[in-house]
Amino acid sequence: MVASPRAEDRVRDLHRRAVAATNNGQPVVGGRLIRSAARLLGLPATAPPDGWPAWPDLATRVLGTYAAVETALGNSARGLALLDEADALVSEAGRGILRQQRGLVFILIGRMDEALTCFDEAIPLLRQAGEFVVLARTLLNRAMLHQYAGRVRLALADLDQCEQIGAGQPEEEGLARIFAKAAHGRGQARVLTGDIPGALRDFDAASGFYAEQSVGMLPVLAVDKARALLAAGLPQEAAAELDAALEQFPRSRMNQEHAEAELTRALAALASGDPATARSWAGRAERRFRRRGNETWAAVAQLTALRADFAAGRRIARVATEATALAGRLTGLGLRNDAEIAALLAARARIALGDLDGARAGIAPRDRRAAPLENRLVRRLALAELGAATGHRRTTFANARAGLAQLQRHRSRFGSVDLQTATTSLGKELADAGLAAALAQRSPGVVFRWLDRSRAQAFRFRPVRPPAHPETVDAVAELRYLSMQIRAGELSGKPDAQAVKRCAALEREIRAKGWQAEGTDEDHPEAKLREVGDELADSGSAMVCFLADHGALCAQVIANHRVALIELGPASAVAEPVARLHSDLDALCGRQLPAQLDQVIRRSVRTQVTALDAILLAPLANRLGDLDVVVVPTGALSAIPWGLLPTLRGRPVTVTPSSSAWLDAGRRPRRAGGAPLLVAGSDLTHAETEISALAPLYPEAEVLTGPDATVAATLKAFDGCRLAHFAAHGHHERENVLFSRLNLADGPLMAYDVQQLATAPEQVVLSSCDVGQTVVRAGDEVLGFTAALLYGGSRTVVSSVARVDDRTAGGVMLAFHRALAAGTPPARALADAATAEPLMPFVCFGRS
Repeated sequence: MVASPRAEDRVRDLHRRAVAATNNGQPVVGGRLIRSAARLLGLPATAPPDGWPAWPDLATRVLGTYAAVETALGNSARGLALLDEADALVSEAGRGILRQQRGLVFILIGRMDEALTCFDEAIPLLRQAGEFVVLARTLLNRAMLHQYAGRVRLALADLDQCEQIGAGQPEEEGLARIFAKAAHGRGQARVLTGDIPGALRDFDAASGFYAEQSVGMLPVLAVDKARALLAAGLPQEAAAELDAALEQFPRSRMNQEHAEAELTRALAALASGDPATARSWAGRAERRFRRRGNETWAAVAQLTALRADFAAGRRIARVATEATALAGRLTGLGLRNDAEIAALLAARARIALGDLDGARAGIAPRDRRAAPLENRLVRRLALAELGAATGHRRTTFANARAGLAQLQRHRSRFGSVDLQTATTSLGKELADAGLAAALAQRSPGVVFRWLDRSRAQAFRFRPVRPPAHPETVDAVAELRYLSMQIRAGELSGKPDAQAVKRCAALEREIRAKGWQAEGTDEDHPEAKLREVGDELADSGSAMVCFLADHGALCAQVIANHRVALIELGPASAVAEPVARLHSDLDALCGRQLPAQLDQVIRRSVRTQVTALDAILLAPLANRLGDLDVVVVPTGALSAIPWGLLPTLRGRPVTVTPSSSAWLDAGRRPRRAGGAPLLVAGSDLTHAETEISALAPLYPEAEVLTGPDATVAATLKAFDGCRLAHFAAHGHHERENVLFSRLNLADGPLMAYDVQQLATAPEQVVLSSCDVGQTVVRAGDEVLGFTAALLYGGSRTVVSSVARVDDRTAGGVMLAFHRALAAGTPPARALADAATAEPLMPFVCFGRS
C-alpha cells in the first residue's frame, strides 16, 4: 500500500464504479470492483498509513460498500464483520456514511427496526457533513422502510426531501439516478394508497432511466409493477411481469430481490385461484430468505403459504394455530399490516372450524384508519362470514356491502376499462357472501339488490377518454401496419413470426399506457327493483337474471310487477352444449360441406339449442308468456345466441350486463342528429354489396368503401353518429380483448380505438364474425369489442357471438335495417329479420 494521488484516484474510481454496479442490480460486478479497491487500501488494516490523510474516509466508504455487496450476495455475516472493521477506522466526518451503510445491510437481512434507527442517526450527520448525495440515498431507503411498516405519509415526506436535495446537486453527482429512484419509491407508496394509475405513471418515469443507465434495476421495477397490477385485480398480468423478471435475477445474484419476486409470484397465483402453485412459490421464497438470514421476510412468506393452505381448504386447524402465532411475531417485527392479515386469517380459519368465539376475539372492532385496502376488505369479509355462521344475516349484509363500497371507491380512481373490470378475489368473495345470504333469505328485493351489486360494476362508472400519449399514438400506428403485414402473410401462406412477436409487444405497451389513466370518481347509482319493474312493464318485457350459486344455476324473473327465483339445475350442465353449439355454428359458416355432413351438424345444432332451452327457459315459460325478454347472463351464458333457442325464436331479446346498465341506458337521452355511417371493410367478398343494398335506406348516410374505408376516416364519422353499420371481417382476441378488431382498408379498427371516441355512437351494427363475444372476468365483468362500445355509452349494439356466413348475412341485415328505418325497435327488427335464416347468431346487446 503506497500513498499517492494516483492510487487515491484509482480507489475513488473503483468505489464509484462498484456503487454504480450494485445500484444497477449487478452486485457480482460491484463485488469485484470493491475488492480491488480494498486491496489498494491495504484492507484489512487497523491504522491509517503515513502520508495519506484521506485514507480513513476512503476506507470507511469502501468497507461500507463492501459490506453491502457481500450482504446482497448472501454473505450477511461477512457484511456485518466488515462494518465492525469500519467502525474502528471511521473518522468523525464519516460516521453518517457508515451509519447509513449499516442501515442498508440491516434492511437486506430483515432487521428493519435497527435499520430505521441507523437511518435516523445518519440523516443529521450526513446533512452536517454536506454529504447530500448519500443523504438523498438514505432518505430513499428510509422511505422504503416506512412503506414496509405502512407509514405512507412519512415515506412520501422522505421522498419529497430526497427530490429537493437531488434538485440542488450537479448532474455528475447522480441527479438523474436520484430522481428515478424517487419516482420508483413514490410509485411503491402510491400502490399502498390505492392510486394504481399514479403508481404506474411513476414506474414508467423510472423505467426510462433504468433502461438507459441501470438495466439491472428493470426486473426490480417489474416486481413493483406486478404488485400494482395485483392491487388492481390483474393477477395474470402480474404473473407475466414476474415470470420475465424471475428469469433475470439468477444472472445478477440479487438474492433478496429474487426472493421478493418469488413471494409476489405466490400472491399472483393465490389471486388467480391456484393455491397449490401459490404454496410452491411461497415455499421457495421462504427458503431463499432463510438462507440469507432474513427472518422478517421469511415470516411474510410463511404467511403467504398459510393463506394458500386456507384457500385450498387444507389443514385449517393448523392454519388457525400458526396464523395466530405468526400475527404476534409479525407485530414484533414491526410489520403491522401483515400481522393484521395473519390475525384475520386465523379468525377466518376458526369460523370454518366452528370456533366462533375465538374468531370474534381475533377481529378488530373497527377499521384501522391507515390500514391498506386489502386489510379493510379482509376484515369486512371475516365479519360477513362470522355473521353467516352465527345466523345474523344483517351483519353479513352490512359488512359485505361496506366492503364492496370500499372496493368501488378504489376502482373509481381508474380511468381504464381494463382496470375497472378487474375485480380482486376479495371483491368476489364479498359479493358471494352477500348473495348467498340473500338467497338464503329468499326475499325478492334483497336477491335483486345483491344480484345487481355483484356483477358488471364497471358499467356504473362514467366513461373516461384516456389521454393520447405520443408514444401510444406511434405504437398504435405501428400495430396497424404490422397487422396488415401479418394478414398479407397469412393469405399468401408466408406467416411472419417476427411481426407477430412485435405486435404482441406493442399490444402490451399500449395496454400498459392505458392503465395510467385517472378515473372521475363518479358512478351511477344502483338500480332499484321497483324502477326496473316499472320500465319492464312499460315496455312489455320480462327480465331474466341468471346466477350460479355453489354450482347450482338459478334465474330471477321479473315480469308483470312480479318477481320469482327459480332453480334450474347444475350449472355444469350448460357448458358442454354451449361449447358444442359454437363449434357447430363455426363448422357450418362459409363452407360447402357434403350434404350428409351438413345435415349431421344442423341436427347437432338443433340438439344443443333444444338442450339449452330445456335447462334455461322451459322452467320460466309460464312467467315469460309472450313478453319481450331482457337477459342478464352469467359466465358461459354470455356466449349463447339467444335468438336460436326455441322459446325465444322470433321474439325480441336484448342481452345486457346488469339491470343497472339496462336501466341507465334507457334513461340517457336519445340522439337524433348525426348522419348514419355505412362501412365496408377489406377482404370481405360481399361487404360492398351489403353496403350498397343498405345505402338507399339512409340517403343522408356517409358511405365508406374500398380505399376510402380507412381507420381515420371511419373514426371521424363514427364519433357521435346515431347509427353505424359495419360489413367487415371481425376477430375477437380472447387473449387481449382490447385489440379485438374489424379489418378496414388500412388496418384494424380495434376495441382500443373505441375508447378514444369523444361520444359513442347511439346504435352500432356489426355484421361481422364473433365480435359479440366477450371475455367474462370475475363478477361477470365483460370485455370485448361490443362491450367497449357499451362501456363508451352506445345504447344498442347488434353483433354476432359466433362466426357469420357473409353470403347470407346480407339478406338478414337488409331486412333488419328496413324495419329499423321504419321505426321498429332493434330487438324486434332483429327477431323478425332472423326468421328467414334460422342459424344466424346475431344478438341485440344493451337496450332496444
